[in-house]
Amino acid sequence: MARILFDGVTKRFGQVVAVDRLDLEIRNREFVVLLGPSGCGKTTTLNMIAGLEDLSEGDLWFDHQIVNFMPPHKRDVAMVFQSYALYPHKSVYDNIAFGLRMRGHRRGDIEHRVREAAERLHIEHLLDRKPNQLSGGQRQRVALGRAMVRQPAVFLMDEPLSNLDAVLRISMRAEIKHLHQAMQTTFVYVTHDQAEALTLADRIVVMRDGVIQQVGGPEEIYERPRNMFVASFLGSPPINYLEGTLAEEAGRLVFRRGALEMPLREGTAVGAPVDGGRAVVLGIRPEDVDERIAAETASIRARIDSVLPIGSDEYLGMRVEGVDCFFRVGKEVRHREGEIITLGLNPARLHLFDPQTGDALLR
Repeated sequence: MARILFDGVTKRFGQVVAVDRLDLEIRNREFVVLLGPSGCGKTTTLNMIAGLEDLSEGDLWFDHQIVNFMPPHKRDVAMVFQSYALYPHKSVYDNIAFGLRMRGHRRGDIEHRVREAAERLHIEHLLDRKPNQLSGGQRQRVALGRAMVRQPAVFLMDEPLSNLDAVLRISMRAEIKHLHQAMQTTFVYVTHDQAEALTLADRIVVMRDGVIQQVGGPEEIYERPRNMFVASFLGSPPINYLEGTLAEEAGRLVFRRGALEMPLREGTAVGAPVDGGRAVVLGIRPEDVDERIAAETASIRARIDSVLPIGSDEYLGMRVEGVDCFFRVGKEVRHREGEIITLGLNPARLHLFDPQTGDALLR
């Protein structure tokens, strides 16, 4: 069992509040990703689970036990670092076996665990090599193997793939996801890479300035962001924002900015009166447009300022009512700079936010 509960946890470094009144439950065997920009408190949160940082306030529970003052070696956690932290003078076998030897495991048990981990990670042919004879991906697998053999209750990972190239990161994500499914252990993973979060997590915890912004499954976080920060942090290119006004006409809400007029889906509610026009921010994700849609209700017509081919798709840079936007379209139709096109929009895919608080408005 490995249920982790943060109950009003705060961590200060002098006058700096790194984590502020954190309330979070990580369920047994769950894969939770802590996501956010540098300095948001995600690594500090991970270090508090590991026992590498003390709490300033609040309580940290493992199952039914408070572990505030429990030393790291008694917490039954294993950690994989960004830097791999391998012993350069030891072989791959000895790197993986080191923790087991320090804990007094029998030679036969060590042999079995090391070989089993190596086979699972496809590095059994590398056991006699030294770290400087390995590629980055192989070193990462060794670091994973060293943590695996301990069979911990909690697996902690601090940006383990950030030193790898883009292609290798994708394959290693699949390895880590398969590893979690096989081990059936609680995983807590720190990253600033939204693609890693969306592909790996059972739930994502989005953090900013030491405060949780939203907790939810990948689809929920992406499709129903709680505020503008969450919406803009996930997605590539980022979501487009247009400031304007919202008014009700003939029982339907209409967004306006300059000459742009965009009726919203029937039945849309924003949880606040819009009499006389209310200031709002409209959010349009780059992929939520389609040139092939006959958009009689919601559409954007503008000139293409830039065309950025990415192989499978194209990014179109367009200036919409004075705002620079990017949209992602298929490669079926090739575009050119200076062309004026109309992009249809699905009203159900639009987002609305309060310009003062940044909070989502749509219900």
